[in-house]
Order: sequence, then structure tokens, then C-alpha cells
Amino acid sequence: MSIILSQRSARYTTSPIRELLKLTEQPGMISLAGGLPAADSFPVNALRAACAEVLDTQAHAALQYGPSEGIAPLRQWVAAHLSAQGVTATADEVLITNGSQQGLDLVGRVLIDPGSTVLVERPTYLGALQAFAPYAPQFVDLDDDGDGALPALQAPARRDARMVYLQPDFRNPTGQTMTAARRAQWALALRDSKIALVEDAPYGELWFDGPPPKPLAAQLPGQSILLGTFSKVLSPGLRLGYVHAPQDVIAQMTLARQAADLQTSSLTQRLVLRVLEDGLLDAQLPRIRALYRAQRDAMLAALSRHMPDTVLWDVPQGGMFLWLRLPQGADATALLPLALARKVAYVPGTAFYAAGVAPRNTLRLSYATATPAQIETAIAHLGKVFSTTSRVSAPRGDTPVFAG
Repeated sequence: MSIILSQRSARYTTSPIRELLKLTEQPGMISLAGGLPAADSFPVNALRAACAEVLDTQAHAALQYGPSEGIAPLRQWVAAHLSAQGVTATADEVLITNGSQQGLDLVGRVLIDPGSTVLVERPTYLGALQAFAPYAPQFVDLDDDGDGALPALQAPARRDARMVYLQPDFRNPTGQTMTAARRAQWALALRDSKIALVEDAPYGELWFDGPPPKPLAAQLPGQSILLGTFSKVLSPGLRLGYVHAPQDVIAQMTLARQAADLQTSSLTQRLVLRVLEDGLLDAQLPRIRALYRAQRDAMLAALSRHMPDTVLWDVPQGGMFLWLRLPQGADATALLPLALARKVAYVPGTAFYAAGVAPRNTLRLSYATATPAQIETAIAHLGKVFSTTSRVSAPRGDTPVFAG
């Protein structure tokens, strides 16, 4: 190649989930891999009507450039929404982004220097690792005891960390929710440090039996960065998210995003604001929760029917994901081709580990997109794959393993 690429470009990695999504285009493939919201949940009619109204009454503003921070009424709505959850927030502390994924990239741009220590849950969201990695941090895993990541910050590498990235509500990939007591422990530990809390909250509204505890950011004013999105409650195609942070951090993020894309679409912002002001979420959220709860229950029932006793899982109380643990020695990556041959896709768990040795016997399933009938079929196929006693070849360099 005659063009010399930057050293940073080598740190961008492909997403195995995105690669798996290409397989879902094959006829008959049932994907339990990608965390895609159910298309049936999209409020098409409400968005269509709102778009017509915005173009009828605000066309010039909606089709024009706008402020890099986002339009003021939408930022005010987000601030009020967060305040209702106990987070002290003003519109000046809110930045509207192209999905929360852009927010993660902006966090990396303004917080991480080469070699900065970043504390992450084990396992954690793959998209966050991809967003942070180009800025050359040193990832350090946090231990977990079932109530959430442990705030053990005594070791020098942890005590001097630049930030901790947490997903307390229905974590991607495990579906785990951090308890209120553990959140209080984290707030106490971080209050005595210079570590920034980066709280990613894309799934907090998708609870089934009751809402999760208040955001951790509610207990750490001035020290937290909270990311949210409308992708999971309205539509991911809108590409609309937000960041709440101290005003000086928002100012730096705004400068960083000006260099990248100037602003989020004025039309999309005004369209979403219109449906929010009309109270669409009051009707939308109960419908989504009921839909995902039914699909979660369908997956749990199918797992109970079809999985061998050696396969374990937890019951998520919200969100879109369920985490499976195969027997020690099983290799979810090596078993994936067998599942794909049966027209079922999942994500091997190794993709979600930032540091250390990733266990090869875990995998993530999503119940959000498939119908109950598809879930039954897919889990029945996976049960047969995971029950096999035949030898399965592991990737080169690893010890061959047995499934089941």
C-alpha cells in the first residue's frame, strides 16, 4: 500500500457481532446474536405523523445546521428526564449525540491518554472496548461477586485509573443488574478518588417486574458521565443518544465532536422531541417491556426444556440478553459452526473480555428480535449442539476441548 496509515488505525478492530449479523441474511437463519430491538416495537405511525408536522411547521430549522450541543428543547427534556431519576442535571450539562456509541467515542477522546488505566466489568460491552481501544488505554478487569463489579481500588494500578466504565442496568452481555447496595459502595469508593465514573445506561427503561435502582450518577454529581440513547425505546435507525456530564467536560466533548461531524441531525432531533412532548414513551415503554418479557420467558422455558443439565444461566430482570455458561472445557467459539449449520447464530463470550484470559465456555443470546416460535426452534437446535459428546477442534494454539 502506498498510503501510510496512522498507528491508531491499527487499533480499530472488527466486531464479531457485526460479522455474525451478515449471516442473518441467509435464508432460514435465526439470529440470537445481535442486540437488535424488535422491529414490531418501532412507533412507525407516530414517527410518520411527527415528521409531517415538523416539516409543515419547522422545515427551515429542521433542515438547517444546528448547534453542536443539540437543540435546546431536547437537551432540556433530557435534563428533566434524568432529574426525575435522581440525577442532578441541567440542559448545559447535556450533549446530544449520534447514538450513545458516539458518546463512548467522545469519552475516549477527552478522557483517555495512551497508557491510561480504564477499569471495566468482566465481561463488558464490546462496543465500549472498540470505542476506547484506539486511544491506547490499559484495560483492567474488575472482579464480580454476583451483586455487580467489586469496587476494589486499593491496588496502585486501580487507584490511579483514569475512569471506570460500568453498565449497572441489565448489563450487555450478561443481563446482570448491579444491586443498590453495590452502587452505594461504588459511590463511596469513587468519592475518595479522582477516577471518573462512566455509566452506560441504554437498557435502564427495559425492566420487567420493576425499575432498577437509581443511576450511580445520582450519587456522584460532578464526577460522573452518564450515557443514554433513544435506540432501544424508539428506534436505532434514528441514531440519537445523549451524554450528561459536568459542563466543562461537555464543552470539551462538543469541541471533539465538531471535528468529527459538527452536529446531530436537526431533523431527527426535532422529530424525536415532537413524539417525546406528545408523551409517546408513556405508551411505548409498557408495550416494549411486555414484548421483551414474553420473549425472555419463551427463551427461559425453551432452555429448561432443551438444555443439558450442565448448561447454566441466570434470569435477567430486564434488557435484551441472556448469558449461558457451558461446562468447563467446552468451547463456544468452536461450537458456533455447528450451530450455524443448524441455522442458529449466537455470540461467543470471548468477544466481551477486555483483559486476562477469557473463558471459552460462555456465550450471549438475545431474545429481543426472534419470535417465541423462532426462539423455541433455535434453542432446541442449540440444545442438540451443546449436548454432543464428540470432540470439537479449538482454534490453533488452544487445547482441544469437548462439548457437553
